[in-house]
Amino acid sequence: MNSEKININFSDNETLARELLIEEDHPPMKNPGEYPLLPLRDMVIFPGMIIPLFVGRSKSVAALEAGMQTEKRIVLVAQKQVEIDEPSPGDLYSVGTLINILQLLKLPDGSIKMLVEGIERVHIDAVVMTEPFYVVKTTPMPDRVNKGPEIQALLRHVHELFEQYVKMNRKVPQETLLSLMNLEDPGRLADNIAAHLAIKVSDKQRLLASSNPITRLKNLSKILSSEIEILELEQNIKNEVRKQMEQSQKEYYLHEQIKAIQRELGKDGEGAEEWSKYRNRIKKAKMSEEAEKKAIEELERLSVMPLLSPEATVVRSYLDWLCDLPWSKSTKDRLDIRKAENILNEDHYGLEKPKERILEFLAVRKLKKTLKGPIICFIGPPGVGKTSLGRSIARSLGRKFVRVSLGGVRDEAEIRGHRRTYIGSMPGRIIQSLKKVKSNNPVFLLDEIDKLSADFRGDPSSALLEVLDPEQNFTFSDHYLEVEFDLSNVMFIATANVTYPIPAALLDRMEIIEIPSYTEEDKYHIAKDFLIPKQINEHGLSNFKPLFSKAGILQVITDYTREAGVRNLERELASVCRKLARKATTDGINKKLSVTPTLINELLGIPRFRDSKIGRENGVGCATGLAVTSTGGEILSTEVSIMEGSGQLILTGKLGEVMQESAKAALSYARTRSRKFNLVRDFYKRFDIHVHVPEGAIPKDGPSAGITLAAALISALTGRPVTQGLAMTGEITLRGNVLPVGGIKEKVLAAHRADINRVILPEDNRKDIPDIPPHVVEQMNIIFVKDMDEVLNIALTPDN
Repeated sequence: MNSEKININFSDNETLARELLIEEDHPPMKNPGEYPLLPLRDMVIFPGMIIPLFVGRSKSVAALEAGMQTEKRIVLVAQKQVEIDEPSPGDLYSVGTLINILQLLKLPDGSIKMLVEGIERVHIDAVVMTEPFYVVKTTPMPDRVNKGPEIQALLRHVHELFEQYVKMNRKVPQETLLSLMNLEDPGRLADNIAAHLAIKVSDKQRLLASSNPITRLKNLSKILSSEIEILELEQNIKNEVRKQMEQSQKEYYLHEQIKAIQRELGKDGEGAEEWSKYRNRIKKAKMSEEAEKKAIEELERLSVMPLLSPEATVVRSYLDWLCDLPWSKSTKDRLDIRKAENILNEDHYGLEKPKERILEFLAVRKLKKTLKGPIICFIGPPGVGKTSLGRSIARSLGRKFVRVSLGGVRDEAEIRGHRRTYIGSMPGRIIQSLKKVKSNNPVFLLDEIDKLSADFRGDPSSALLEVLDPEQNFTFSDHYLEVEFDLSNVMFIATANVTYPIPAALLDRMEIIEIPSYTEEDKYHIAKDFLIPKQINEHGLSNFKPLFSKAGILQVITDYTREAGVRNLERELASVCRKLARKATTDGINKKLSVTPTLINELLGIPRFRDSKIGRENGVGCATGLAVTSTGGEILSTEVSIMEGSGQLILTGKLGEVMQESAKAALSYARTRSRKFNLVRDFYKRFDIHVHVPEGAIPKDGPSAGITLAAALISALTGRPVTQGLAMTGEITLRGNVLPVGGIKEKVLAAHRADINRVILPEDNRKDIPDIPPHVVEQMNIIFVKDMDEVLNIALTPDN
């Protein structure tokens, strides 16, 4: 039942407007001392109290209907827990109040409004009926009064406390105090005061349960003392807040007076305070002499500007940037070379060249305290770990790491910043990143430097010329700062897939370290030591500990991925782990489940790449070449068909200009050797020659397919098939000389991946062999040639 202390005036109109609740559905109580019981949710009724209540629960309504037939008397008792809607006998206190129902009205919503008066406290001895409402057997608890000096002392003490309480608590009206001052009965006084206190239900129930007025008065005095103490604390808090508000108003008033006086004197107090703060920040920043001078000049300008002017906002922003930059803040390098090497090996498999270069830098840094940061560029196909290697380098050196992606950047202001000519201008990404990491010697990764663009707003690559030049970057000037900032302590690392889009001047400023594509053996170790543990952890399979067999890992590498790096390999392994996680949650899987090739096929489905031995497809007019793309080395099949016609040279397969010229050079070479190869006279007039390179949707260009085109052309003209299991690369001249080409390592690795064990290379590319992993060289038969005659003797089968 919800109940509140509210004043209700039961007017005659209201009584007439609503139906008076007098019903005869429940028989009167037969035994003396038995009354209907009505639980109270959040209040206690004391004897002598007259209070309005609202009743809405069905049992309570039934109890009221029965109470109207027993001299309009029922027992009200408080619940122990307010939130219980249907309390059991155990949820009620054992002492309640017998009340008399003065008025009762039924409201339109079905609830009842009544006015009751407390008669006496009663003890509930037993529950004699529970349905449709509670009926309890009670025993009256009359006050046991022993008059004497103690009672009088307690009465006076409680009177004084309650008077003090009323003075401090304005919620209790003064009329209540006056009406209680004349009460001499200790029990009635205690009950009336308790009824007006805003205390917990449990405290009120403790007072109700006591039939000894002396005990009640003692407990009441303790409660009043506690409440007075709380009210005093509240009053002190309010006084403190009021004083602070008054002090703030006073300070504001005085500040305004001081500002008015200073305006009369030509000075601004608030501006002087701001000037002092900036002055201290400039000193703490330990700027360069030039920067500090510039900052002081701007501060002097700010001191004479109106506080709310737009120009003042620009100057403040500029000073904030100058003060927040790490002019003299740097991290201490970790010079433990063995520990740095262990960190690099923990994060990446292989990549010996970049690791060796970082360890060399550490060794020199250990011998020489002052050393300019190196400027390195990692060149390699996607997915080989260039970006993550930069983060690993920062961890091994103990430096902070910054990454800025340059892909699609076409505005010079992204590097050098904007001029301070408008509100909202800011420095470039270099200065912004240094402010963010709060260090002047981080490892700064310039990601995808080969993807820079240029338009009418300038060329970002030209702006990088100063940043990436060790002879210039110690005086780097950002357009926004207009002062020099020393970048010589920063270790710049750039990444790119290929070098040809990078301007020559910018490329010349960087130390190029090529990161080749991975071999199958490399990918196996990377998957086993890095990718699989990571994916098992990320997919919640740590408890199951699935065991990936070597054959299973190699099947994912060969049948489901074709790439230079390991990004797609990681995706496929993640797919396997997701499917294992689903099995674990639905069907259940065994711990330490072995992931075999059979299970890989079941989880990933049909292999995406056929394990074809491309070199075995060589035949008449068919040869296998080698090419380099942004994703690493690739196999390039070449087909030539001869047919009767008018001597046309047809080139298809989306060949670039250089590759088309290579095909024409191969035809000219064949014409000059027509007698040697017993070719039909005037074949170039009587037959059409169609040269096609499959995968026609992919653009192809470059001179390295020259000897492949020549071999396929002469094979088609002579009818001699090209040897199986053979690939080749090299540029051809009209005289038949074979010139060196680039990307030898990637091309040999591509042949190795395709199980082609014989490769023809130009003699001048012999110097590139040490770059190829030794275990790959051991498995390959690499043949070096100087001219086309040697190529044809090796590539074409004997003429029968």
